[in-house]
Order: sequence, then structure tokens, then C-alpha cells
Amino acid sequence: MSGALTNFVTYLPSPTSQPRVGNLDFSTGDITPLSFPSGTHVTSLYQVINAGKDTNFIPSSRYGGEIPISSVTLLPPLSGRDVLAVGKNYSEHAKEFNSSGYDSSDKVAIPTHPVIFTKRASSIIASGDDIYPHPGWTETLDYEGEIGVILGKEGFGISREDAWDHVWGFTIINDITARERQRDHKQFFLGKSADTFCPMGPVAVPLTSLPNYKSLRLITRVNGELRQDSDLTQLIFSVPTLLATISSSITVQAGDVIATGTPAGVGIGRSPPVFLKPGDTINISVSGLGTLTNTVAAANSPPTGIRYIPVPYSAERSLTRLATSGKFVHIERFGNLSSTELVVFIHGLGGSTNSYRPTVMASKVGDRQLLLYDLEGHGLSPTTADSVVSIASYTADLRDLILTLGLQKSRISFVAHSLGCLIALSYHAKFSGEASFNSFVLISLPSAWLSAAAVERLYELSETIRAHGMLSVVDVLVVESTSPQTRANNPLAVAYIRTIIASTNPEGYAKGCTALAVARRGSMVGLAAHIYMGAEDTITPPDDARDMSGHIYTKLEGVGNWCVLEEALESQGWLAVELA
Repeated sequence: MSGALTNFVTYLPSPTSQPRVGNLDFSTGDITPLSFPSGTHVTSLYQVINAGKDTNFIPSSRYGGEIPISSVTLLPPLSGRDVLAVGKNYSEHAKEFNSSGYDSSDKVAIPTHPVIFTKRASSIIASGDDIYPHPGWTETLDYEGEIGVILGKEGFGISREDAWDHVWGFTIINDITARERQRDHKQFFLGKSADTFCPMGPVAVPLTSLPNYKSLRLITRVNGELRQDSDLTQLIFSVPTLLATISSSITVQAGDVIATGTPAGVGIGRSPPVFLKPGDTINISVSGLGTLTNTVAAANSPPTGIRYIPVPYSAERSLTRLATSGKFVHIERFGNLSSTELVVFIHGLGGSTNSYRPTVMASKVGDRQLLLYDLEGHGLSPTTADSVVSIASYTADLRDLILTLGLQKSRISFVAHSLGCLIALSYHAKFSGEASFNSFVLISLPSAWLSAAAVERLYELSETIRAHGMLSVVDVLVVESTSPQTRANNPLAVAYIRTIIASTNPEGYAKGCTALAVARRGSMVGLAAHIYMGAEDTITPPDDARDMSGHIYTKLEGVGNWCVLEEALESQGWLAVELA
């Protein structure tokens, strides 16, 4: 894939109902699904806009993954908000409208001030959706091809000189209108806000990808016949003037859309007027933005295509906010909270604080403080779309957590499982000069180097989970990570492990996979570790750690990768000794 991936198209993949954002190749009609640099799928153009103009989005799949536009359901680039719109903003159209008999808004053709109105959010539909003709409510259905300006940041009292700094990019809008309703109500809102009266799309393109953005050309055809042909230089009130006017009393927001007005050539401008009828197809093309295509539906076809954006995730108040990064983390603390003897439990990929909770609750803690926490995107700790996760970021989060809790003077012992072992070793390597360490209990310690097959498996797993969720892989993961003996004789442990994995945030697990795929086990020089490996572990083979000199090695019979949960509590004397 070459060139900037900035023809942003919003769509529903088939058969999932999770919206996605991709890049539409106009020449082939193929969509490349896009992700943040972190690997998180882009699911809304609002995310793209809020990420800023300098964010370079990447293909979601390492294996190509282009999909034909015919195989998906297109969505409007933006939805959920009313569209800010402008009437009578091209001189020739203002004249044709004023002389049509349908203009009851003014006695003069050319307005002295911008004519601002809104189109209801529920009127927005996508390219390809049908326009409902509303029989019995209107007999004067008309089209208006328009260029939509998409704002990129919030502003109030924006000057004309600063206006373009607030523009993110452009899209195409068809300002469908019921002319007699526009005339009879003496304003524009009702006649332009009926369901399906705001087709938008097919793409949204940032200003930075449109060299001639100040002179974009618009062409409208109805059933192939040319009806409109003009460009942005012909506006009566320029984009900066419109933005300055609107923001003089209203705070505009990133993601707001301004429909800038339509040029001459609409149906009421013809003699006699020609109105849209069922079966008519309107194509509106704009340089660099593709073509917005919609057909007027049959009179007996109900409105379709109205979409709403989901409510974004918000962090729970019970979470701990890290002082440096501002991330939210779920923590649990046990024992003597004033003790400087600190035991930090770090779970593995797909785990959570619940990975250790049964053992901790059944142990005699003594005069120690125990700290359990969920890694980013695991358990109750959230992750965000723009957060890139790695062993280094996990390590930085742990240090941030210890500083936030005021535990930096503690003598630290680690109990870590699988991926958590890499974090514990990284922490020791980076912060041994400022922290005091006691013991390291490393359970299911990963190999120093993952095989090419293991790396490929992690990448494939991350893509599957992002596409289909945790339930699509949880049973396979349970089989791969537990021993045959556990599955045959310990159904409660299997069910508990399955619950922990299934409840993991799919994005958190996927990020953990990619972090592990590029990870290298840190140095174990300068520390004494007790390494516990499951004898039946096929993920981290136990013999990989057998010959590590200077460390104590123990093989636990009859268990796989989830050693702590696969063994019965009464059999975990080894961990009780470590915690004593």
C-alpha cells in the first residue's frame, strides 16, 4: 500500500455490526481497514479527527486485507449531530431560488448576511442509502449538491484569519429539500430535516490531502444529466466568513459539519420546475472526494439508513489514576499497608488480579504489603485507541503506579506470571539504581526468544480477536494453556480460567499479543529468581528454563501455563513459602 491512507470511509463489515473506518481506493473500489499506530481499530471518524492531523493511520492487517466496497454497508462519515447549513450562498442559485416562488425567507435575492440553519441529525444517511420521498407530506422533492466542511477543533469567536486552522477536511452532502415545506414554514429547518434528507459521503478527506481545497469543484447529475457545476471560489460568503459568523455566538466542536450551500441548477431553477421522483438517482462529485450517490425510493419504502454513534467508554471512579501518564489502573491491596516490604503481583497475557486472588486470600501474608493490579486493557484497567502498548510501556506504568501510591522506598518482591515475568525483569533492569529488590518468583517464564511460528501465532491471534472478540478464541486458549490433567480433573479451575480470559478487553489482549511478539526477555544478571514451570506447559516449555545458572528451578507436575490456578490451593505450599 503506497501513499497516504486518508480517503476515510466509515462502514459496517459483514457480518459484524462493529463500525470501522478504512481508506477507500477510488480507482479499485477497495477498502483498507485502518488502525491507530497502537494497532487499535479505528471505529469512528471522530477518533480520526481528535487524533490530530499528524497521526498516520496504518492498515489493520499485516496480510493485506483489502475488501471490496460492495461487500460492506457504507455509513455516513459522521453522524449523531445536527449539520450546520448555509442557504443562498451562490449568487446564481440565490437568484433562481428567489424567483422560483418558493423563497419566503427574504425579499432580495442576494443575502446581506449568511443564512444559517441546521439539518437534524436523524436526517443523515450514507452514500448508497435510499432517499424516502415522504408521500403525502411533500410533492416538491429537490436536490442540492453541497461541499461539507468538517471542523477539526473547538472554537468560539474564531476570526476569519484563523478559520482554516479550525478546518479538518471535507465531505459531500446532498441537501434534500421539500420546497413547499420550506416555503410554507418560512424557514428551512422542517423542509430540510425530514428522515433521509441529508445524504453524506462517501468519504471524508483531510484538508492536508487536498492541495486545492479552497477551490474544490462540485458537479451534480440526475439520472446522468448534468445539473450543477461550480466550485468553492464562487461562494458569496467564504468558508472563513461562515465559520467566523457561526462561532461569533456558538462554540463549534471538532467533528461539526458545515454544509456550505448549493450552486445554481436545482430542480426549482428549471422552467418548469422538475422535482425528484421515485427511481431518480443523484450523483454529486467533488474533486478529491469521490461521488455521493443516492436514489429516491419507492413511495411505499420506509426510511432506512439512520445511524447513531455509540456512547464512548468512560473510566470508573474506583480506578486509580496514575500521576504521570494519567492512565487509569485497577488495583487491590492486602496485608500491612504501611509495611515497606512490598510484594507486587503481575499477571500474564489475558489474566487479571483474579489470577492470584484465590491464592492471596488463602495465604498468611505476615508483615507484608501485597499489591495486585491489572495491566492496561486487562481486567478492569482500560486502554485507549491511541495508546501503544509494549513491555516498556507496561514497565513505565508499573513505576508510575508505585510512585503514585508512594511506595518507591519499599523493598520489592515480584510474583509474576508469563508476560508479567518480562515486565518484572524489565523493571529490575531499568530501575535497579533507584529501587531495592528482594525476591523474584517467576511463573511460566517465557523463552528468551520466541520462535517465528510463535510470533506469527500472536499476530494472527490479535487480528482474530479484534475482528471477532474474545469468545471466538477463549476455548482454544484454555486448551492450549492448561494441562490435560487439569481439564479432566479440575473443572472449576478450567471454568475460572475461561472466565478470566473471556472477560479480558479484546483490545487489551490484542495489544498484549503484539507487545509479546516483539518482546525480548530482559537480563537476569544481578538477581536471584525462583522459577516455576508447569510440566505440561506447551506455551512456555519447562525445559527452556531448566539450565539457568544462579536461579532455583522447580517443575510443577500435572499443570500447564496457568500454574497458580491449575493447582489446588492446598497443594500450593511452594507459593505460601514465597509469601511468608
